[in-house]
Amino acid sequence: MQELEVETVADADLTNPVFVEGLPGVGHVGKLVAEHVVEEGESTLVRRVYSEHFPPQVTVGDEGVAELAHVEVHAVETEGRDLLVLTGDHQAQENAGHYRVTDAFLDIAEEFGVSDVFALGGVPTGELIEEYGVVGAVSDEALAADLEEAGVEFRSEEPAGGIVGTSGLLLGLGGRRGFDAACLMGETSGYLVDPKSAKAVLEVLESLLGFDVDFDALDERADEMEDVVEQMQQMEQGPSPGSEDDLRYIG
Repeated sequence: MQELEVETVADADLTNPVFVEGLPGVGHVGKLVAEHVVEEGESTLVRRVYSEHFPPQVTVGDEGVAELAHVEVHAVETEGRDLLVLTGDHQAQENAGHYRVTDAFLDIAEEFGVSDVFALGGVPTGELIEEYGVVGAVSDEALAADLEEAGVEFRSEEPAGGIVGTSGLLLGLGGRRGFDAACLMGETSGYLVDPKSAKAVLEVLESLLGFDVDFDALDERADEMEDVVEQMQQMEQGPSPGSEDDLRYIG
């Protein structure tokens, strides 16, 4: 195959569309948001992107059918601005590949008449948290005011080390190509898949773009993850001295 191939699956006529990226990353925050929007909205798969920069693997689905690694772009019609949503299970594996595939994503956005780009992700706190803030970065200072009004925080030199991968390059390359690009990063411990952080990011995105989706599926996943965290905390603490668990080992 070629270095990069874009497969046209369908076409869509979108109204004032916005490009939204949610690929795997810290806490899978962006991926959770993108998948939720696609699953809950009126979505149409419009593009598949294959590249030798993705991992050399296939996924095995129903009845043992294998499919080459790729990412997908879905058109989602909403009551606000329509969305062009990029999601999937892979990012490029090396620096040059990240640049190449991100340029291809921006080509697709341009093809659909997109001018605004939102990259979604997580920013690690290194500890479990109760209140989930959303941290922002923009390609142009003029974009910050609307995001702040929607509850996005801008913190000097955060995240530490910058924004890597597709999300960072959508700002860097997107800004150079004339897109208005922003990155919304939900605070997350960074240890586990984080549906609560994803919900915080999605609420900001809804406010900015004027659409609504049902949160039930995200809330259910959040409850499941709370159970996992509770079990992990109990395992770390171990049985207390003199408990019945201790007595069972005394002969």
